[in-house]
Amino acid sequence: MRELNDRKGRELVDGVIELVDRLKPLHLSIVGGDPLVRYRELETMVPLLLDRGIHVQIVTSAFRPMAADWAKLPRLNVVVSIDGLPPEHDVRRKPATYDRILKNIAGQKITIHCTITAQMTKRPGYLQEFLEFWTPRPEIERVWFSIFTPQKGDDLPEILTKQERSGVIRDLLELGEKFPKLEMPKELIRQFAAPPHRPEDCVFALTTQTLSADLKTKITPCQFGGNPDCGSCGCVASMALAAVASHKLGGVIPVGAIFKASLKIGQWRARRSAEPPPIQPLQVLP
Repeated sequence: MRELNDRKGRELVDGVIELVDRLKPLHLSIVGGDPLVRYRELETMVPLLLDRGIHVQIVTSAFRPMAADWAKLPRLNVVVSIDGLPPEHDVRRKPATYDRILKNIAGQKITIHCTITAQMTKRPGYLQEFLEFWTPRPEIERVWFSIFTPQKGDDLPEILTKQERSGVIRDLLELGEKFPKLEMPKELIRQFAAPPHRPEDCVFALTTQTLSADLKTKITPCQFGGNPDCGSCGCVASMALAAVASHKLGGVIPVGAIFKASLKIGQWRARRSAEPPPIQPLQVLP
């Protein structure tokens, strides 16, 4: 929904519902830009999606209030993106400042998501201070961290060095013991040390489809688009599914091997069903 002026009003609602009814996803994430730009459409759309049994996630900066009843809706996860502590966040995210976010999430059930940048690692205790601010608040159900993911060839100050990345992994493993709302199992956190190096190896990329605001244009190879540096990936969702894939059933067979085999079978069956039936030769009766 990055360019929300592509669709609005009933056209946007009907377009999303038609897409969902056709693709039948188990989970739908609505991201931006900021989806709350179209808050009226969202308030209409969300119940319709939930009635279909879909898990819905809305990723927002919380620059405006949310529907009061969202806190009571099952299978709805509202994720608020926070870019660090107030001095960094308020400059980067204005008008969605800390003060406005705290006002707008009152009474809601919120997941906080923060992308860790190299600048944050320069200050010891930064992530702990972040968790100390957010986790005591009753609206906050969980906190997730990602690590900044660059595009190939990028030379940006946000990119972590290998040493900084290792330090973040150590910190997250320790902080998970202190802060129960840091909903990141150790197996997930350890995946940051060895992310999938290609989209073809990334379970998250293989199991998701990302569409732009026109509801037609596919964003590939994953939600980052472009040419992401997969070897430096820090997407928490990618690491979560990589952790599942690395788990060995009975201590022997990785779940990822079963998934890839299943995927190949599904692709083969899809190709077979798309092939036209063989042409039968004309039978000439004697």
